[in-house]
Amino acid sequence: MMSVDEIRKDQRAQGTATILAIGTANPPHFIEQSKFPDTYFRMTHDDHMIELKKKMQRMCDKTMIRKRHMYVNEEFVEENPIIREHNAPSLDIRQDISAVLISELGKEAAEKAIKEWGQPKSKITHLICCTTMAAFLPGIDYRILKLLDLDLSVKRMMLYQQGCNGGGTVLRMAKDIVENNKGARVLIVVSEVTLIGLRGFSETDMDVLVSHSLFGDGAAALVVGADPMPGVEKPIFELISTSPTIVSDSAGAITGSIRESGLIIHIGKEVPGLIASHIEKKLIELFQPLGISDWNSIFWAIHPGGPAILDKIEATLGLKPEKLLATRHVLAEYGNMSSVTVLFALDEMRKRSIENGLKTTGDGSEWGVLFGFGPGLTIESLVLHSCDTNAPTTLNGVKD
Repeated sequence: MMSVDEIRKDQRAQGTATILAIGTANPPHFIEQSKFPDTYFRMTHDDHMIELKKKMQRMCDKTMIRKRHMYVNEEFVEENPIIREHNAPSLDIRQDISAVLISELGKEAAEKAIKEWGQPKSKITHLICCTTMAAFLPGIDYRILKLLDLDLSVKRMMLYQQGCNGGGTVLRMAKDIVENNKGARVLIVVSEVTLIGLRGFSETDMDVLVSHSLFGDGAAALVVGADPMPGVEKPIFELISTSPTIVSDSAGAITGSIRESGLIIHIGKEVPGLIASHIEKKLIELFQPLGISDWNSIFWAIHPGGPAILDKIEATLGLKPEKLLATRHVLAEYGNMSSVTVLFALDEMRKRSIENGLKTTGDGSEWGVLFGFGPGLTIESLVLHSCDTNAPTTLNGVKD
């Protein structure tokens, strides 16, 4: 087994993939979780379904979510009444509106990341875009490229329907690119808008209640590269290793399909247990080469699919409550934003670390882990190495 020093020496020789900037964005409008059932049932004209509304209220109260940012509001639904019907063939209008909203929100996050990075846009060599909420030709990647006025020769990749593991997937892809293409700088843009799944209720469709109690809109963008330029690019997290896996016999645990009436999502009650029963095995696989077996000695960025998943992981591994503070904060303030959410958790962690005067971007710890959980059941895992919070800042404001 390689020692920690040998692993670090090997990584430096290759040029380790490093997150150089993070930007996030949400719609300006938000809905308080405690008021969401009343608002939503009024928007969909389903106020007469009193028992269903009470059931949704109980679900919302258990989520530990305080608010969610969403483009959808009462005025929006009144202008597009077909989307409030439970199974109306309304995919065309959902797609048309989502194409604009997903792209604009992604652009906002990307502009923030590029500004923080502080380098000319002309240095971006690759663009990776990801969304679960819609599909187009040309894709969101094309729209983002045009909105940002990037070079038309930028190498583009578009991922659709990844679900909640997508935030980890795009980081894995970016790592492969920058470590195999000298000088590459990858812009990642992940954007999710729940409009594609909005619908009225049915007394026989409980999945609608579950998904509408959790999901919100958001976008995150990151710049990833290897061998950061000293004094010019400021490293945030190094991406040390990646390890995606599928939990056997769990294909139906998390599913989604785009139908004529929009995106339909199913999240099974067995999901928290499935994740918790497999997570320590994955941790041992990831951290044994580093000689780490104390899960409280590392920092954590987990996709906050819901409080039950976080509670189950915390209890199974004996984690101290502070280990999941950044993740729980994101869940409380934004809800589940699908593939975007774990990237918000990374951003929250580095901000908290700086605000609290900690030495590293990983809550003061050196090593950490990122987990994304999505359809399949897919577990996307990354070992991260934190960076010095006192490193020189980037030279912001550089323009083409």
